Amino acid sequence: MTHAAHALCNRYAAILSSAAGDGGRTGVRVAGAVHCLILKTFLQAPPTFLLNHLLTAYAKSGRLARARRVFDEMPDPNLFTRNALLSALAHSRLVPDMERLFASMPERDAVSYNALITGFSSTGSPARSVQLYRALLREESVRPTRITLSAMIMVASALSDRALGHSVHCQVLRLGFGAYAFVGSPLVDMYAKMGLIRDARRVFQEMEAKTVVMYNTLITGLLRCKMIEDAKGLFQLMVDRDSITWTTMVTGLTQNGLQLEALDVFRRMRAEGVGIDQYTFGSILTACGALAALEEGKQIHAYITRTWYEDNVFVGSALVDMYSKCRSIRLAEAVFRRMTCRNIISWTAMIVGYGQNACSEEAVRAFSEMQMDGIKPDDFTLGSVISSCANLASLEEGAQFHCLALVSGLMRYITVSNALVTLYGKCGSIEDAHRLFDEMSFHDQVSWTALVTGYAQFGKAKETIDLFEKMLANGLKPDGVTFIGVLSACSRAGLVEKGCDYFDSMQKDHGIVPIDDHYTCMIDLYSRSGRFKEAEEFIKQMPHSPDAFGWATLLSSCRLRGNMEIGKWAAENLLETDPQNPASYVLLCSMHAAKGQWTEVAHLRRGMRDRQVKKEPGCSWIKYKNKVHIFSADDQSHPFSSRIYEKLEWLNSKMAEEGYKPDVSSVLHDVADADKVHMISHHSEKLAIAFGLIFVPQEMPIRIVKNLRVCVDCHNATKFISKITGRDILVRDAVRFHKFSDGTCSCGDFCSIQGNLVYLTLQRRLSREEFKEVLRIILYRSTNGINEKITFTKLRRLQIFKATQRSYYLFLPKLLLSHMHKSLPELHGIPAEVPNFLDLKFKSFLAFQICRDILVRDAVRFHKFNNGTCSCGDFW
Repeated sequence: MTHAAHALCNRYAAILSSAAGDGGRTGVRVAGAVHCLILKTFLQAPPTFLLNHLLTAYAKSGRLARARRVFDEMPDPNLFTRNALLSALAHSRLVPDMERLFASMPERDAVSYNALITGFSSTGSPARSVQLYRALLREESVRPTRITLSAMIMVASALSDRALGHSVHCQVLRLGFGAYAFVGSPLVDMYAKMGLIRDARRVFQEMEAKTVVMYNTLITGLLRCKMIEDAKGLFQLMVDRDSITWTTMVTGLTQNGLQLEALDVFRRMRAEGVGIDQYTFGSILTACGALAALEEGKQIHAYITRTWYEDNVFVGSALVDMYSKCRSIRLAEAVFRRMTCRNIISWTAMIVGYGQNACSEEAVRAFSEMQMDGIKPDDFTLGSVISSCANLASLEEGAQFHCLALVSGLMRYITVSNALVTLYGKCGSIEDAHRLFDEMSFHDQVSWTALVTGYAQFGKAKETIDLFEKMLANGLKPDGVTFIGVLSACSRAGLVEKGCDYFDSMQKDHGIVPIDDHYTCMIDLYSRSGRFKEAEEFIKQMPHSPDAFGWATLLSSCRLRGNMEIGKWAAENLLETDPQNPASYVLLCSMHAAKGQWTEVAHLRRGMRDRQVKKEPGCSWIKYKNKVHIFSADDQSHPFSSRIYEKLEWLNSKMAEEGYKPDVSSVLHDVADADKVHMISHHSEKLAIAFGLIFVPQEMPIRIVKNLRVCVDCHNATKFISKITGRDILVRDAVRFHKFSDGTCSCGDFCSIQGNLVYLTLQRRLSREEFKEVLRIILYRSTNGINEKITFTKLRRLQIFKATQRSYYLFLPKLLLSHMHKSLPELHGIPAEVPNFLDLKFKSFLAFQICRDILVRDAVRFHKFNNGTCSCGDFW
């Protein structure tokens, strides 16, 4: 080659090196032009080193096909040529081609191994990188470089393989690379991610030249290991801090629940004039959302607008999330609509935000818009929209999303499966929820909690507690939500002692600090069982006063039991806690109305008017053919109103034949009984049920949703309707699910828990089995045969206390008591009223069980009942 040709080659090589550095379209254009010049200039094969530069330029400009063509046409490729193509194949993640080229290489060096190790790790095969590294160590002619060891440190970190990490670290020290920041920084990161923070600090301290990157890496590790003070100390020691340092502190403090400190660090960052990027904005907006700091969030939003970051999809998504968590869903919506570019994260933030702000219908609508925009959902997006369907109790849409999960392959993600278990549980299909739970290959804490809560909402206390015990047996740690489900189940079943044990275990064994919902469950547990003094003592021992829902729960139980003293105390505190809450007025009105104290009722209503407190109107709705039909009491606006009322009249006549008697206790007006019966006969849920009976096919259950709690009469009437029509009726009210089937309800008739004690004497002493049969007769006959299939569980509705060998005290619900005297002629000595010596205060003893000690303090003395005898010696 002449001197001129050699100079020209060097010139072309320099241009190609520059093109390789530029990359992209510019690099391709320059490389192509030089390629043409090479073909024109060299009639024979150009020099290998020049073709190597050409191949590298094409490869780094993203034109792999041209690079391969150059390689294939080279007459004498060398090791550098093969390494260049091997690196390009690894960068493009073409693993089979990369392996074939590596296997065909006549000689290899550390660069060859480095390219393959990097290629395997970048394609999700770190284990194969380990195999290749071990093969490298067996090579006598090749030794690892600092690039090799740096790559293997990252592989060990990805695999969380401590043994491999220590082994690579030993190689670093043996080969003398310990002082290189290029190797030291990944080592610090690896040890920090593995939780070996001492080793990370030792590596950091042994480094002579500590770079900002190493400081940032160690600070990240300390924050990840919750060593907040150490991270702060290291941060203060730094002389030079870059934007990554500040962002690391903001992010770490936010993730550790120190959002206020994160805001302070952000303010200092702004004061020092450090540049803020999208990651800083994302972290600080997360902190504002966690604190519900709307004003600070708005100020940061204004700064984002001034710095032209609002169009950044990452920052826009963080803004949507922040406003959603601050309960400003319309501001979140406005930000979302102004975004010029939206990705799956943006849509998910908006869908989750709608769900968090009780805008579930908008969440479903947003999901549909996302699909129309051609964006495919991921597991988190689909799980979020399914949760919104669960909040709406919309089984039809939820089932469609279930199908989408199956078709799209997202069913394998536990996020989606858990959301579906919750959906079916909240929609009253607890059998489907349990079946789906059984089909899951893996159950986490959320899976168990979803099923436990589903059974609890359905009133199945035994199944709830059994599932909870299985969860503990499987080694899963329950959270606060799990215990809410368990405590509510104990409350509905009257299992006071068991509920107290769970409450204590929650704090002592599981380290869960009770929140308002837990305290409300305990108040409900005591008060539902009529143990108002214990409820009062529990409230006084609480670290803080109950919230509005806690006081309303106590007041509701006082209404059912007629406990005016505790009821007034609860009402006063409820008014103080939430003056605009109508529950205190309504429940107190109900208590006074039950006692005929209409003057007090009028006084309370006048107070509501003066304070402008409005009671939410009751309404019920049913979905039919993708349309929601809403009904209110005495509603005549529906197009099929005449048919609905005809159906109701027919049902009323049939129910009367079956022994139904209207319960007018919920009517708070001083009118005649006939008027009260008329008022309750057209309640919203009855209209919705009549609509369902007309239009919903016979083989399908009727699903009703009500915004308030179902009243005692409607609950009672729905049982009769389910028996008469042979239909399953599911009613979801503001508190729980009721599944009415063949004359019974899944809640165990807690809605009609009011009752009285009766005194039962038998002609002779009965065996246990004979006594059970007597109870079955009582339960069957006193409901006019509605409960045909009597199980031992249903016998628990009759609360029993043995007085003597042939006499018992029975607590009977009101529904049973009304039919008792006429229904059981073969049982003697059952008075229609409670005996005079048993005051009605005994109504509070709901937990009567055989073989229980009961202490009663009357106006004169104490009575301790034990094993059929009383401490007073039956003095009366």
